[in-house]
Amino acid sequence: MNRSIIETLLHMGRGFLMGGADIIPGVSGGTVALILGIYERLVTAISRFDGQFVRLLRKGQIWQALGRIDAGFLGALGAGILTGIVSLASLMHWLLNEQLEQTFAVFFGLILASSWLVARMVGHWTLPSAALAAAGAFGAFALVGLPVLQSPPTGPLYIFCCGLVAICAMILPGISGSFILLLLGAYADITGSLRAVLHGTSETADILVLVAFCLGCGIGLLGFSRLLKWMLAHYHTPTMAVLCGFMLGSLRKIWPFKEVLNPEATEFKNRHMVNILPDFSAAETWLTVLLMVVAVASILILDAVTRLQHREGVPREVPPASNIRADSTILPKK
Repeated sequence: MNRSIIETLLHMGRGFLMGGADIIPGVSGGTVALILGIYERLVTAISRFDGQFVRLLRKGQIWQALGRIDAGFLGALGAGILTGIVSLASLMHWLLNEQLEQTFAVFFGLILASSWLVARMVGHWTLPSAALAAAGAFGAFALVGLPVLQSPPTGPLYIFCCGLVAICAMILPGISGSFILLLLGAYADITGSLRAVLHGTSETADILVLVAFCLGCGIGLLGFSRLLKWMLAHYHTPTMAVLCGFMLGSLRKIWPFKEVLNPEATEFKNRHMVNILPDFSAAETWLTVLLMVVAVASILILDAVTRLQHREGVPREVPPASNIRADSTILPKK
C-alpha cells in the first residue's frame, strides 16, 4: 500500500481517538494528541492560518497555501475527529437522559483528576497563584449556579458563542471542550442534533444548531487559539492557576447526586435539578462513588503513560516545513 495512504489512515485513526475523547466531558482531545505525539504538529498547522496563508491564496498559489497549513494532515485528522465525535454522540445523549447519576459520577471523577493535572502545570505554587486559583474557583462556582445557565438560551446564536469558547478548551491538554459545553448548557443540544442527523430524524433546527456550532468552532480556533498561545507564553503560571480553580469550582455543575424538581421532564436539557447529599445506606450510592474512583484512576493512568513516553523519548511528529519557530506550540510547561 502507498505510504501516503497509510499515513492518511493513521492520521484518521489518531483523529478518531481525539474525537472520541472530545465528546466525553473531562477527557481532553489535546491530551490524547500529546500521547499520540502529534500535538506540536497540530497546533503549528493551526497557527499557520495567518496573513501569509491568505496572501498565498490571493496570488493563486493554492498548493503552496495548502502546504503551509499541512492540509493533508489536518484533513485526515479532522475526518477522524468528526467520525469519533459522531460515533459516540448518540451514546452520550442516551446516558445523560437515562443514566444521569452514573454518567455525572464519571464526569466528576474525570474533571477532578484533570484539575490535578492542570495544577501540576502551574509548576511552583505561590501565594498569588493560590489566590488566582481561589478566585477562579469561587467565580466558576457562582457562575454555574446562575439562573441563566440553569435554563440557558436556545438558538443558533447562543450555540455559535458556545462553539467559540469550547473549541479553545478542546486544543488544550487538561480541560475538555465538552465539559465547557456542559457548563454552558449546550452539550445536550449538540449531541441531540447529532443523534437526530444520524437517525434520519433531523429537522431544520438541528441542522442550524450544528452549522452554528461548527462556525463558532472555526472562528474560535483561528482567533482565540492565538490569544491562548500568547497568554500561555507570557502569563503561563497565572493562566494555569485560574484554569485549575475554574475546573474545581465548576464541579458544582456535575455533582452526581441531584434531585429533579420537574420529574415529568424526560429530556436532560429540560430538567431543573438541585444538588443533594447522597444516601450512603443505598448500594447505588456506592456504585456511583466507585465510578468516580475509576474515572480518577483512568486519568492518572493516562497521565502516567504520557509522562513515561516523554521520559523514554518517544518520537513526536513535527510539521514537514523546516521554518518552525521555537514558540510555535501552546503546550504548557511542565
